[in-house]
Amino acid sequence: TEAYVLDARQQPVPVGVPGELYLGGAGLARGYWDHPELTAEKFVAHPFSTVPGARLYRTGDLVRWRRDGNIEFLGRIDQQIKLRGFRIELGEIEANLRQHPQIAQAVVVLRDHPSAGKHLVAYLVPGESGQSPQIGELRGHLAERLPEYMIPSVFVILDQLPLTPNGKLDYRALPIPDRSDRTSRESDYVA
Repeated sequence: TEAYVLDARQQPVPVGVPGELYLGGAGLARGYWDHPELTAEKFVAHPFSTVPGARLYRTGDLVRWRRDGNIEFLGRIDQQIKLRGFRIELGEIEANLRQHPQIAQAVVVLRDHPSAGKHLVAYLVPGESGQSPQIGELRGHLAERLPEYMIPSVFVILDQLPLTPNGKLDYRALPIPDRSDRTSRESDYVA
């Protein structure tokens, strides 16, 4: 089995830099049964192989190499959004939020509010202590790891994330944050 972490141009990324996981090797399937379009999209020519017809499978997983040689899963590529001209991987923000010791689960979504426009909202479930971190502390935690445009403007603390009957996250059931709710902002509004 071969594993590669590649950027959008299918070039290897350095250790610590997020990219898409590509898999190859002798055990790789030839494609999807009776779905040639999907096969062409997901099974791409192997850019590093000398074997004629070799392919790599695009997993759609956002990962990064760690210094210890392991691959760290950050989320899904299909969660990429564009906000104010920047491409943002929501999974990368979620992974960084989950690294905070007081956060057990995190989901970040793009919301469009009539007065505030498009903005990022983080939905958080506290860890075992049950104690929620201060919003300023979360912003500082993210600011050490991410650029400013990737830091959510609103944080919503939940007891648990809503799930569909089959156990997947129910994005439609996530509450729409009330912009006047002081628990979701760092400090009181000052005109």
